[in-house]
Amino acid sequence: MKFYNREDELNILKRADKLKNKQAIMTMLIGCRRVGKTTLALQNFSTDKTLYFFVSKKNETLLCEEFSHEIEEKLGVKILGEIKKFEQLFEYLLELGKKQAFTVIIDEFQEFYKINESIYSSIQKLWDLYKNKSRVHFIACGSVYSLMKKIYEDKKEPLFGRADFKIDLKPLKVSVLKEILEDHNAYSPQNLLDFYVLTGGVAKYIELFVLYESLDEQSMIDEIVRSNSLFLDEGKNRLIEEFGKEYGTYFSILSLIASSKTSKTEIESILEKNISGHLSRLENDYNIIKSIKPMGSKVNAKVQKYEIVDNFLAFWFRFIYKYKSIVEAEGYERLKSIIHRDFSTFKGKFLEKLFMELLKEKQIYTSIGNYWERGNQNEIDIVAVDEIDKKLLLCEVKLSAKRLKRDELVRKSVNILQKFKGYEVEYRLLCVDDIDGII
Repeated sequence: MKFYNREDELNILKRADKLKNKQAIMTMLIGCRRVGKTTLALQNFSTDKTLYFFVSKKNETLLCEEFSHEIEEKLGVKILGEIKKFEQLFEYLLELGKKQAFTVIIDEFQEFYKINESIYSSIQKLWDLYKNKSRVHFIACGSVYSLMKKIYEDKKEPLFGRADFKIDLKPLKVSVLKEILEDHNAYSPQNLLDFYVLTGGVAKYIELFVLYESLDEQSMIDEIVRSNSLFLDEGKNRLIEEFGKEYGTYFSILSLIASSKTSKTEIESILEKNISGHLSRLENDYNIIKSIKPMGSKVNAKVQKYEIVDNFLAFWFRFIYKYKSIVEAEGYERLKSIIHRDFSTFKGKFLEKLFMELLKEKQIYTSIGNYWERGNQNEIDIVAVDEIDKKLLLCEVKLSAKRLKRDELVRKSVNILQKFKGYEVEYRLLCVDDIDGII
């Protein structure tokens, strides 16, 4: 599959590449697993040589042996003797950087925690010593979000403040998903919605569905729910390492959120335990959920809901994890029938999210969100505010145009209009067929 989008991120890497001729440059590249970090880092943004190190679960000596071969092969040098410590190897690289400019990519950088945590202190010491003398662009890639943030953003950690550039790689935008479907002669507004729900713009899922030529609801679900599917264990593969021993509680919370139990009170009443700390870590440390408050509410308002940021994970917790007993019994046809039965209801919320993403891409609104009042009264699917030109867009979103009612939207907007007095108000009714009109 061809490389799509990422112009902004490539421009950052190109800028860092040029600056390395003045001094060593460090770039922090983070993002969830499968989002395309390695593919981005390996793009041809530099005319200089590139070293790629993958931190696998080996001991330090074996890693250094593997990395030494890469150095000799790519930089055309001969390493005399055996390097057994990463500190020695990193200093050797920075010394080489005095004579020639090159890029060093270390993938799964957070894995050094398990191998030898002191490596980060060694990197900090050597970086400070060689930074002004070496012409190296060092890219640290990591997919365990909480650990990468700790490494670079915790004041107590040795690499705090050392990164010159930060790239937090996000999933591909809706407009790019449309381009991909068009390139494979599979575009329709409905297919775009289903593609958005089941990939969330995550590069690896897109790549697999394109490879399998599965670009509509039926065929994508067939690929997800089958014997030996790569998707069935995906939630566990992506998150258990993040959560550690407490993954059971976190999985229960995420499963409830995916099943529309989106308030702290609802979740706690079912789990019968306080989950304030878990919700905080899921949002702030792991970046897996986000809290949502009604548009126009005060900063300290207690009325809020939670949603899973990653679309595919929301699907996985709603259908795969929830029905794991069926998966374990290999009842794939039974599970597919359940998914097809409930999928329309499930993806209705994602149509709202899709339209929000498209409105954000237009960059004409200063804030976009939802609105509701206590008890989930007077819910408005999309509220877009332009504080500069004093304009307010209120949208009702349904899968079917037949269910859209303008009078109902106007009725529900009475209270929110009091929060935006003097604004020019536009009401809009949106269904799947309106996607083309927004893009």
